[in-house]
Amino acid sequence: MSIYISGIGVSKGIAIGEAFVLAREQLDATQVTLAKSEIKAEIKRFTKALSVASKQLHDIKKKIAKDTADDIVVFIDTHLLMLEDPAFNEGTIANIKEHNCNAEWALQMQGERLVQVFDEMEDPYLRTRKDDVLHVVKRIKKALAGTDEVIDNPSYKGRIIIADDLTPADTIMMQHQKVAGFITEYGGPLSHTAILARNLGIPAIVGLHHARQLIRHDEMLIIDGLNGFSISSPEDRSLKYYRSVKRHESAKRNLLNNLSGKPAVTLDKKQITLHGNIDRPADIKLIKKYDDTGVGLYRTEMLFIELNSWPDQETHLRTYKRAVKKLDGKPLTIRTMDLGADKEIQDTIEHGPMAHNPAMGLRAIRRCLKEPQDFMPQLLAILRASAFGPVRMMIPMLTNLQELDQVLVLIAEAKEILKKKRISFDDNIPIGAMIEVPAAALAADAFAKKLDFLSIGTNDLIQYTLAIDRIDDEVNYLFDPLHPAVLKLIHMTIKAGKRAKIPVSMCGEMASDTQYTRLLLGMGLEYFSVQANALLEVKHIIVHSTLKNLQDEVEEILQIHDSNEIKSRVQQLVNLL
Repeated sequence: MSIYISGIGVSKGIAIGEAFVLAREQLDATQVTLAKSEIKAEIKRFTKALSVASKQLHDIKKKIAKDTADDIVVFIDTHLLMLEDPAFNEGTIANIKEHNCNAEWALQMQGERLVQVFDEMEDPYLRTRKDDVLHVVKRIKKALAGTDEVIDNPSYKGRIIIADDLTPADTIMMQHQKVAGFITEYGGPLSHTAILARNLGIPAIVGLHHARQLIRHDEMLIIDGLNGFSISSPEDRSLKYYRSVKRHESAKRNLLNNLSGKPAVTLDKKQITLHGNIDRPADIKLIKKYDDTGVGLYRTEMLFIELNSWPDQETHLRTYKRAVKKLDGKPLTIRTMDLGADKEIQDTIEHGPMAHNPAMGLRAIRRCLKEPQDFMPQLLAILRASAFGPVRMMIPMLTNLQELDQVLVLIAEAKEILKKKRISFDDNIPIGAMIEVPAAALAADAFAKKLDFLSIGTNDLIQYTLAIDRIDDEVNYLFDPLHPAVLKLIHMTIKAGKRAKIPVSMCGEMASDTQYTRLLLGMGLEYFSVQANALLEVKHIIVHSTLKNLQDEVEEILQIHDSNEIKSRVQQLVNLL
């Protein structure tokens, strides 16, 4: 009998194969009290385990293909850095000395402290970084127990792996061993497992609770990584159907690959600009894997987070120059940092207590304007980077013209500083704003008169418009990109740009979701900035669309007040293909 089980689809694709249930023993971290004379030997045992864990990760790096994207390799490097981090090694050793305890217990205590720090963060991406802590703790525990943590099993080939969770090293090794797909009991769409699965092109489902109890070893299995469900012991007709879907997907991938490097032009000859989003210069390699295009959103805060401090001007400049050069003349849109009280860094400024509602607090441009001495190095570096290629500067979280005026004054000051020092930069560098607060969308006409471009950040715009936290399980069902109020704010911003004759782009998740592409085209959006792996799919929709037809349809949709009816009409647009 076939059994259907649902989880969270995080990496699209159909996988068909026999299940390989990965059973892992739970490592005991019981506290053992040691004699004073045993402490030195226990510390030595712990440091040896760190070396073993480090060697395992280095061995995995050697097996990674040379053409693998840098943003995939960085996951392994992150764990290697954590093994050297005093927060791990010195903190654990201090616990051993203070509590006269075994290394396992000391490590467990230190891991729990670090996990708590991440748990208190509001930002969903950063909060899931606690997975790094848990994975590194587990690897060290394995080394302490004398067990090899490295997964290297040729019999995984063509199988669907069922596990409680997978580390980045596990996931990379499984791609190396050509697994068909995998299911994990834990994890979410922003976990390392999910991110790597998407980047590596492995169909995957996470958060499928009790999967190891519900799915038998060697059982035939189908997984749908897009819709997030699996079918155990499928009937012949199901196997026949999904094999057909798999062949269709393969043909579609080939069709999409043929679009790489070609312009995004509608059937009625309207040129649409399609760029990618990045967090680091290394991500440009992933964009180029799909298409040869520019960057519509470079989220610079990852540089701050990785350094855990405010970078100096030269560090900013080296990073931005690297991105400019990798793009070979394609445009780079650099967003100034969007740090907030929820993702604090260690610096010399005393910021006071944690905000009760970080999303509404001292973040992004508010933080920069409060601390202009720390903001200025980034402004100077962005301007200097513009001397090496086409660069645009984008300001996040603006809510009123007073903030914009303050930013423009700082930019003017930065330009004067560079002119006095005779340092080259583009004096006409385009300056734009993120429209991600309802107040900014309502005042879009006023912003458009003072700026060179606007970019709609739908993630925050939807969240603020609907007054819900999209990562809160209790209310995230209310997160609705098709809410009439959200659509009105988006349309209002696009029209403001057209009246001012400046470009308006969209860089939020909505731009990457192909179910909304035709809706946005019909609303007049001509500039999309999307996740790298969505570039060709969005382009495929664009080149099979006729703008005139869409504009008439969307004009009617914008008059509808019922979200369910809007969803039905938008689905009809999707089905036109």
